[in-house]
Amino acid sequence: MLGAAIIVLRPDSAPHRQPAAVPLQASVLLDGPHGSRFAGELAASKQGFFATPITFHPHPNDPTFVETVAREHAIGVASGQKFLLATWRGVPVTAFGASFLDTSIGIFTLESSGLRRPADLIGRRVGYQKGAEGEVVFDAMMAQLGLPRSQITKLADRDSFDALRAGEVDAIIAAINDQPNPSGPDYVRLNVIKPQEYGIHVPALVYFASNDLIRDRPSIIADVLQGLIRGWQFVYANYERSVPVLAGFDPQKLNSDRLRFELEQQRSLVLPIGGRIADYDESRWRTLRDILIFAKLGEEEVPLAQTVNYQFLRDAYRRSPDLAAPGAWNGEN
Repeated sequence: MLGAAIIVLRPDSAPHRQPAAVPLQASVLLDGPHGSRFAGELAASKQGFFATPITFHPHPNDPTFVETVAREHAIGVASGQKFLLATWRGVPVTAFGASFLDTSIGIFTLESSGLRRPADLIGRRVGYQKGAEGEVVFDAMMAQLGLPRSQITKLADRDSFDALRAGEVDAIIAAINDQPNPSGPDYVRLNVIKPQEYGIHVPALVYFASNDLIRDRPSIIADVLQGLIRGWQFVYANYERSVPVLAGFDPQKLNSDRLRFELEQQRSLVLPIGGRIADYDESRWRTLRDILIFAKLGEEEVPLAQTVNYQFLRDAYRRSPDLAAPGAWNGEN
């Protein structure tokens, strides 16, 4: 079992300073290109679900993405891992919700291989992306199960489905919505091992903002959060309506059939059974904290209580009970 981290509370000793100039509009920065991962955000923008003027900007391949969000007094969408590690480095940002409430990582094998459980991977070659969320989640799952990671050959940057099909590796660690579409010409039947089924639950894709924006314009955060929830409701209420809207953001790259497939793969991460859109819980943040410390990626310099906010979510669902109504997004697709 993963060991519990010790939290040391420290008084805030930062000197008093004048409030930063925060505009009456806001920018939302996306840690990646337009696509299904940001479907709720894109839909909310297109459908006019924000009262505040909001602009969206993809920032793929930005190695200091969280720092950019803080510097621009903006709102960001990035992995929980990237966000939390940045807060430990002192970046002044706070999380206020999540789009993917659980990890989107899966361990894929060829169905013909017979590899279906974590224990089956002992003595096998596993392709992964070094330092990425997938490696951390995989190692935590194996440790949680008491399986010897030293008996697995991990091959960096061999995490493509082409490498798996070619037999270069026996398994790959990849996002579930990256898997090939069954209607594609190169499709082969796959098994997927999901870390959630073995006790690893972490917030995968989170909403956060600069502390300046949260402190000086909390109404903007409240408005954006409500709009994002309605955006995801729109996406999953009816694909016939939502998929053309999403594809319109980049018709050259966003294929409607592929979008529909990816949206279905990630559906349970956005709309968990018995849960509410964007509404993360403290236990998953604690798990993420523990596995990052276990992976020796950092030390908790700032407690979770100072970096994760729950009040915006409580207020959003209290003020607009219809946001939690299952009928809003349980339509047939």
